[in-house]
Order: sequence, then C-alpha cells, then structure tokens
Amino acid sequence: QVQLVESGGGSVQSGGSLRLSCAASGVSLGDYAIGWFRQVPGKEREAVACITQSGSNTYYGDSVNGRFAISRDNAKNTVYLEMRSLKPEDTALYVCAAAENCQATDWGAGQGTQVTVSA
Repeated sequence: QVQLVESGGGSVQSGGSLRLSCAASGVSLGDYAIGWFRQVPGKEREAVACITQSGSNTYYGDSVNGRFAISRDNAKNTVYLEMRSLKPEDTALYVCAAAENCQATDWGAGQGTQVTVSA
C-alpha cells in the first residue's frame, strides 16, 4: 500500500475554512486516484472526495458537495482538500488514501489529520 501523510487539520469555528494536504514520498501520486475519507469514533468511515490520476474527474460525498474541493498538483506530489463553510458535523479524523480508481473498495488507511469545528 502507498504510504501517505496528511496535514493541515486543526480547530476552526463554524463557517470557517481549512485546507488539508496529502503527500507521499518515494512514490508518484500521479499514478493513483486519491480519496479523502473521514472517521468519527463509533461511526463507519465516510468517503468525502476522490480525484482521478489526471485530476480530470472529481467525486464528492453528498454531505460535503458544494463546500469541499479536491485538487492535486502532481508536480508537487500532493493532493489537497479545500474545506469551506465548515460545520460542527464535519468534525472528524480526515484520512487520505490511494487506489487504482475512485470506485475501488480497498483504500487502506493513513494516520490522518484531525479537524474540529466548533459551533
């Protein structure tokens, strides 16, 4: 599995914004579709967004569509998740993972970065 490192999480008030980054070393992220997921204790992992290898296609979960934007810079070997209009229910551990395509079912799991949104 590809090892990825997430960063950019933090605490923000409702309505605020954050940008998460997902980086890799020793492997070209451009070879993979990259997905962002979020995890809350006691709940199933939720798919947040996915971007294809070239960046030409993106997919979003219903709960974040219109507020979050996924992008990638293959030259920097990094994928981003721009989060706007954050809500307390967006509070979660955000994890990025790599797969062959956005329809994959085996995504693995990274360490993640915590996002906390206060009311």
